[in-house]
Amino acid sequence: MRIIIIGNGKIGNTLARQLSGENHDLVLVDSNRATLQRAEKTLDLLCVEGNGASISTLMEAGARTADLVIAVTNYDEVNIVCCLIAKKLGAEHTIARIRNPDYFKDASLLKREVGLDMVINPEAAAAQEIARILRVPSAFSVETFAAGRVDLIGFTIRESDGLAGRSLQQDSRLSSGNLLLCTARRGNQIIVPDGTFVPQVGDRAYVVGSHEALDHLFHQMGRPLERVRSVSVVGGSRIAIYLGWALARSGMKLRIVEQDPEKCERLSEKLPNALILQGDGTDQELLEGEGIYESDAFVSLTGRDEENLLIAMGAQRGGVQKVLAKMTRLNYTDLIQDMGLESVISPKDITANKISSYVRGLQNSQGSAVEVLYKLADGAVEAVEFNAAANLKFLNRPLKELQLKQGLLVAAVVREGKIIIPDGDTKLLEGDRVIVIAKSLFLQDLNDILQR
Repeated sequence: MRIIIIGNGKIGNTLARQLSGENHDLVLVDSNRATLQRAEKTLDLLCVEGNGASISTLMEAGARTADLVIAVTNYDEVNIVCCLIAKKLGAEHTIARIRNPDYFKDASLLKREVGLDMVINPEAAAAQEIARILRVPSAFSVETFAAGRVDLIGFTIRESDGLAGRSLQQDSRLSSGNLLLCTARRGNQIIVPDGTFVPQVGDRAYVVGSHEALDHLFHQMGRPLERVRSVSVVGGSRIAIYLGWALARSGMKLRIVEQDPEKCERLSEKLPNALILQGDGTDQELLEGEGIYESDAFVSLTGRDEENLLIAMGAQRGGVQKVLAKMTRLNYTDLIQDMGLESVISPKDITANKISSYVRGLQNSQGSAVEVLYKLADGAVEAVEFNAAANLKFLNRPLKELQLKQGLLVAAVVREGKIIIPDGDTKLLEGDRVIVIAKSLFLQDLNDILQR
């Protein structure tokens, strides 16, 4: 596909890195020559210097013959104009990043009137992910498939769980019923397990299954299942606003600490049911005095990674059971692991994953196409949902008869609302929702899981 990315910021660069490894004809547009030169040296793409909202720049980038134009500059209005012009020039599909809540609430109108094919909001997507994780306090990540019927939950195996030291064949809790351990990370090693896999303490395990089966698993492990009732946030960002709206629907109490008085006023207007405290979120005496550490969960959402890490560490020391932090860079990965901070939220990665999922779907709109895509274990593993179409080469054939690619697992099947954890005798039928776990094979079609 010929894809034009307008904006080489955090999201644009992350997206370019993801897509450059998938054999696309990529063009990156930005007005900053220095950042373009860095991208050109490290990625397989063409760079065009200029204003993405300029007709001449878009024509130079090849918008007339583009399959997809993705506008992810820092300005909503520029992104909308870029997509509008690109569509007029002949681009087949357009995606715009829109962050302003006032614009985002009109997303359906923008799609209809401007011709946008997809509207992506990093802050709203990040807030949704935080809300999902808060629903399962024992997890460091929670992804959903099949319209919310299936969860993929990541958690770190502890000694007290009773899972370590026994293979999946010996311990049916992780490989039977409506759930399956489908991926594990042990240090820098990524494992797509079979029945001989033996979990160890410290493994970061990913389990797929129904809500009920996963709740039962955590109950068996003695993990807390109590619902989060109170959440404290430091940083009155857009993510905090979207999160506040999501938590209000769940009945959770919210407190936000923000230093800027103007932001505090806006938060009070947008979130009338939340308690807004004006103050320095790095002041531990303030946080302790206001009872912030008495909350069930804590989220650091300031604009600086360093502050978010320090604030999250303070919350952990203060005894908060569930702590999350927003991060935009990978520089602190080792430090995050050393301090035991499990749940890290990256808006740029979430956004890039959503767009990558859309791109995979476009590539194969007539076949068993990608419906949902998530990157796991720092991008080393993909969890992909497909819709089994009539052209699937192995419909009605037992999985044990197939030669599947290495590092790949058919993890779950959803058929007429029922979740099936497949075994060798399972046959895929037309209309099935099929969830596949793979070590970055860049699957575009369900047929791609077969060896050539």
